[in-house]
Order: sequence, then C-alpha cells, then structure tokens
Amino acid sequence: MTHTFDSILVANRGEIAVRVIRTLRSMGIRSVAVFSDADAGARHVAEADVAVRIGPAPARQSYLSTEALLDAVRRTGAQAVHPGYGFLSENAHFAEALSAAGVVFIGPPVTAIQTMGDKISAKAAVSAFGVPVVPGISRPGLTDDDLIGGAADVGFPVLVKPSAGGGGKGMRVVHDAAELPAALASARREAASAFGDDTLFLERFVLNPRHIEVQVLADTHGAVVHLGERECSLQRRHQKVIEEAPSPLLDPETRARIGAAACDTARSVDYTGAGTVEFIVSADRPDEFFFMEMNTRLQVEHPVTEMVTGLDLVELQVRIAAGEALPIAQDDIRLDGHAIEARVYAEDPARGFLPTGGDVVGLRDAEGPGVRVDSGLTRGTVVGSDYDPMLAKVIAHAADRPGALRALDAALADTAVLGLTTNIEFLRFLLADPDVVAGRLDTGLLDRRLPDFAPAEPSDDELIAAAAYRWLRSWPSAPAGPWEVPSGWRIAGRAPTSMRLRAGERIDHVWLTGTPAQATATVEGGENRTLSASLIGDQLAVTVDGLRASYLVAETGGTVWLACDGRVAMVEEVLEAPVRPDDEHSGDAELTSPMPGAVVALGVEDGATVTAGTVVVTVEAMKMEHALSAPVDGVVELLVGAGEQVKVGQLLARITATEEPQA
Repeated sequence: MTHTFDSILVANRGEIAVRVIRTLRSMGIRSVAVFSDADAGARHVAEADVAVRIGPAPARQSYLSTEALLDAVRRTGAQAVHPGYGFLSENAHFAEALSAAGVVFIGPPVTAIQTMGDKISAKAAVSAFGVPVVPGISRPGLTDDDLIGGAADVGFPVLVKPSAGGGGKGMRVVHDAAELPAALASARREAASAFGDDTLFLERFVLNPRHIEVQVLADTHGAVVHLGERECSLQRRHQKVIEEAPSPLLDPETRARIGAAACDTARSVDYTGAGTVEFIVSADRPDEFFFMEMNTRLQVEHPVTEMVTGLDLVELQVRIAAGEALPIAQDDIRLDGHAIEARVYAEDPARGFLPTGGDVVGLRDAEGPGVRVDSGLTRGTVVGSDYDPMLAKVIAHAADRPGALRALDAALADTAVLGLTTNIEFLRFLLADPDVVAGRLDTGLLDRRLPDFAPAEPSDDELIAAAAYRWLRSWPSAPAGPWEVPSGWRIAGRAPTSMRLRAGERIDHVWLTGTPAQATATVEGGENRTLSASLIGDQLAVTVDGLRASYLVAETGGTVWLACDGRVAMVEEVLEAPVRPDDEHSGDAELTSPMPGAVVALGVEDGATVTAGTVVVTVEAMKMEHALSAPVDGVVELLVGAGEQVKVGQLLARITATEEPQA
C-alpha cells in the first residue's frame, strides 16, 4: 500500500524536531510541531508550518502523552507522525494507537519494536539468523539464584543488563562472584524505577570494548541495505559524546561482515524503515563482533552517516513509510571521506557534569565547508531542567579522519552559547587527546581522561574585555561636557574608571583611563597596557598591546559573557570588600543551586541550628540529586520551599555562623 503525505506531525522537540522539519520542508510536506508550555517560544515551533500546544512542561503530560499527541493529529489532519528519537520513538503502544487511528507511524512494525525492545527476545531473534551474540545467560524470568549459578559458566567479568530500556541504566560490571548479589539487587531496583521492569540477564564483559553500530534501511518490498558503520566509543555513563563514520578500527572485510550481520538482524524481525544495529567489538580482536541491541528509530548520530553517504535518512524514512521502494541497492552505496560529530550539552564538566541552564543571551553557530550544525537553539531560548540537556550537534566532514578532527575542533571553536555553561571546552580537550587522534578508542577512555581536564583559568585579557564592554556601554551618545564621559579626565589629573571583577575563583580590580580609541588598562598587580575597543551590536573588538581579539558578548543579570576562540568566559562585577571587619560576617555562608531543577527535600526547618555537614536542601534535575550541606555551624534561613523550581546559581539558604565564644 502506498500513501501520499501532505502533512506530517513531528512528535518531538529541540534539535531533532528542527532537523526533521528541515527535510519535510525540502519535500514540500506541511510540518506540524507540538510543544509544551516550556517550549512555547522554541525554535522548532517557529520553523514549523503549524504548531500545537500539547500540555504543561512535564514530559509525561505533553511529549509522552499518547492522548495529547493523538488529539494534535486529529486537530491538524496530519496523515503521519515522525517520532524522532527519545520520547515515544520506540513505544509500541504509541505506534499501535496511531495505526488504530488510521495514521502512519514513520517507523518499523509494532512487532519489531516489541521484539527489539526486549533485549532477551532480541538476542534470541538474531541468533536464529546466525548473528553472533555475546556469551551469556538470557531467558525470561531469570531469578537472582539462576544468574548467580550461571555466572561462572559465562566467565568473569560479567555485565548485568536489564532486558528493558537503554541509556546504560541498571547496567553493572561485576568482576567476581562475591560482588554479584549486591549488583543484582541494585540493578533490579534501578531497572524497575526506570523502565517498570526489573528483568535482568548476564553477558560476558568484553575487555577493551569498542561500541560500533551499523545504519540499516529496509523497505516494504523486501530490500535491506546497510550504510556503513559508526564508531561511538567515546561515552560517559553509557551515553555517547563523540561519534564518527566510518570506524577507524575496521578493515574492509570486517566492515562487509558486520554490515551483513546488521542486515540479517533487520530481516530477523521483518524490519522496515531506518534502524541501527549496535555491536560490541574488542579493541584486542577487531575482527570479532557481537550483537548488543537494535535501536528501532533514527539515532542522534545519524548526521555522520548522511555526510559520508550523501543520503538524507529522514527523507528515506518518509518514502519507506509511504510504501516506496528503496531507490538504492547495496552496490550503489559509497562511503566518501570521514565525518565526526560532537554533542553539545548544557552541563559543567568541571563539576561532575552537573546539568546547567539559563537563558541563551548570545549564540553563534559554526559555518564553513564540510560543517553542519543541528541545533534547537535561538537567542532567547530558556534551557531548563524539564528535558534532556543536549542542545545541539556539531558535525564536520573532510577527506580523511585527521582532516575531520581538525575541522570539528575549528567548528567547536567557532561555536558559542552565552548564558549557560556547556561542555564545548571539554569536547575540544577530548578531541586533542593523543589516543583519540590516533583512533585508539574504547568505551572507558573518556572517564579515564576526565581527571586531567581543567577549564582554562580566566585571563587578564578576558577581564580587560569585560571591563571594556561595561565601560563602552557607559559612554553617553551625546555628552554635554568632559565630566560626563568616563575617560578619567580631570583638571588636576586622570581619575580612572575602577571595576572589581570576578571570573571563576579569581577576583581582581581593572582600571581604565582614556577614550575607546586610545586608553590604558591595568589589571590589579599588573603593568599598564594599551587598549582600544569598539562595540557594534553583540560584537566587541578589543586590541590590547597591539593584539586584536573579537568577542561575541552579552550581559545578563550583571554577568558579562564573552566568547572568543572556543572559550566562553563569565565575568561579573562585585561589590568592593568592606572596609571594617564588622561590616560582614566572614564566617557566614550561602547555599546556591548548582543546577536548574526542583527542590525535592528540605533537610531542616527554617531557623534551625545546624552543624557543618548537615544536609539543608536537596535539588534534583534530570534524575540526578544534589544534596547541599551547611559548610559551617550556624542558624539556617531557608529561602525556598519543597517542590519549588530553581535556577542555576539561585540562592537557596543562608547560614549565619555561630559566634565563637569569647576567650
């Protein structure tokens, strides 16, 4: 059966919705966006032909609500739904509900989603087609005693895995039999909480593992092809960070064998549409691979495959769902050059990758030959804690892998998000790692390198640039006399403009004297330096001692954000230190939120007397809890309540230190 789609609803948000809408527009198909209250001003809403509100911010009441999405389909007359990835993209109930309503689900058959959504049934299905699987124990209803009894035959170390779900939740690596009972108990708890299913199985843990996946396409006419593989070994907590195509590990013969195994995987469940078959490969034995799972949807990292094949996977998904035959055969597919993708997250690598957030007050996307940016951001976007912290993907393509690495690093240097902390500096640190450059990858490499990462210290030039920005904005457009401009001119001599600035842990004075065209800048404890500066819109040009730098600049809440050469500096003006010691309580403390989220617990009551180490407030974001403890003994003043939504840096409580008894 063939269909003609005039209107397709995109049941997703952010960068993936923007990306799908782009293809629908190129195909002449009317795009329908959906949005929660938190996304009313989002980019995907603005770029769609039609946009429909589907509920409040919580995903369960909006993007995860089958009823709300079906209502949006009915109201807009959409003939098909593209689920993107995440949310309901692998939800068999959602696909069944669409089918019952006479709406096409742009994805595989329900039976394929169900089989591949259960890792135990998936392993059984692909094994029947001769696809190699990791040795282990995987059958329904395994008890802890079954798993403990069979672990020795599997061979330690073993990997405990939930049958349902993904994203690494519930997975445990166990090195000896004594650790296994506790690992099984905690894995069951996490799996039950995350997926509503605590079924577990065991696999042998592959040493020096590399994560390699193969993109497949299958139509309703029996054709199945693969589009080569992607290397996804650079991960943190089983979440991919940097992906590339093709893998630097595989030789042509292995590439052909693993591609054929991926196609057999698709055939094992009569798959149609775009899907990804994930394999584990030992870096020690690159010719040996094992099936892990199949993702029955588009992947975050699909752009690297598009860039090396020249194909639009979303367009092919739509055409397959419409009943068309694949326009390409396996022999038509060629891999041209190399592509690498980096995921930009709202998170702070220097603080354990805590989620961040805030208003995007400045934005610059990389441009140039071979560079692609998939982003859901615009200036004014509010990044909160309701959804996944991924903001954008930066992808670079070149003739070979070294060229692609250089191009991606340059593209990240040209990318800036002002108003919140991101992982861009960490991504560039990772790309420069010698093992990454050499292609010596494994899934533990990122975690091993993390302790060596430290954000660059704020420089004198960044402090001068921030001071110059604030200084330039204080110049009147039509001054009535020399006393009205902040040049420092006085009859008896110069009186410099003074600012006390904080960047990270550093607090220093900066003094400026002169005019924007010819000035002197001095950072506390340093030499006088020549300065000229100009500000046009959000572009700040600063020349210090003859060296010129251009900054993307913005200010919010008294904080100046500066982006230059791949680094974003956050500089704020702070009050002068008190002259008398009793002007402030030097031992007092303030607790501020390390991330945007919700206050899930208060450890004490307002006015309580606490000792250092007492948990005062607990904040949760993206299922991550962070407990804030009193750093000193004292009396608590609570400034928030349980259930309240808070911003990063928001003041939550004050601790008035208990005075030391007089000697």
